[in-house]
Amino acid sequence: MKSYEVFKTGIEEGDFRIIARALTLVENDLEPAAALLKNMKIKYEVPVIGITGPPGAGKSTLVNAITGELVSKGHKIAILAVDPTSPFNFGSLLGDRIRMAQQFNNPNVFIRSIATRGALGGISVKTLEMVDLLRAANFDLILVETVGVGQSEVEIAGLADQTVVVLVPESGDEIQNIKSGLMEIAQAFVVNKADREGADTFANNLKKLVHEQHQQIPIFKTVADKNEGIAALCKWLLKGNKQLNERKTLLMAEKAFRIIQHQRMLDIDKTKLREAVNEALLDSNFNIYRFVDSWIKHS
Repeated sequence: MKSYEVFKTGIEEGDFRIIARALTLVENDLEPAAALLKNMKIKYEVPVIGITGPPGAGKSTLVNAITGELVSKGHKIAILAVDPTSPFNFGSLLGDRIRMAQQFNNPNVFIRSIATRGALGGISVKTLEMVDLLRAANFDLILVETVGVGQSEVEIAGLADQTVVVLVPESGDEIQNIKSGLMEIAQAFVVNKADREGADTFANNLKKLVHEQHQQIPIFKTVADKNEGIAALCKWLLKGNKQLNERKTLLMAEKAFRIIQHQRMLDIDKTKLREAVNEALLDSNFNIYRFVDSWIKHS
């Protein structure tokens, strides 16, 4: 039996321990990750839902509420929580699994955190690969919660079949971001914490903006920590994205580009790069562009 086949079988059978080990192999480029990815039967019909938006919008609470609603209807859910990466240890800083503690022991819910690895919008090639691995298992739906900082949320569009942008009534400044980018990638907006003052006004302004842009984007109002508005959102999520086929080729081409880009960068050792920068900084005439040019030529 080939080394990857045990993992492949365990993933297809939905063995959480094997899925977790396989994700670790993929995340860290350890053998037999490459062979496993090449030989998995990826079920592209399994929907991937991206949940993004600014910090403080309550994304984790919303994901928790969505998961609870879907599991109560008999669905099996995988959650990939993308955390900011520490620039000092390249690790994951936040603990989304702690915030979703009530789902942690549910046999129909698999939760995994992954570091952004420097990808501005939180979507690295490792995220793409790990989602595909989860798609090879027996989940009904995969939720990906991203960091969501400024306009960098648009990176989720290259991963998710449907992207949900979460805002709060105080997100007035986010309207400008919506005009200049988020409108293109959002399949739905959620005004969370809708029991706060100004929620109705904000939601109405959002509806006007969507109408002005001649878009057909639904807007949901939720209070995630009280499970209000969650059922309607989940009903929409399960209906699927009718426009998916129209952009499937575009998304897959973008994904292929990211994977090729990643493969070409594999020989760059960040630790050695940091050591070389540290040494080069001793020169008072240090220039980052000259340094990079020299590094590329000699690495």
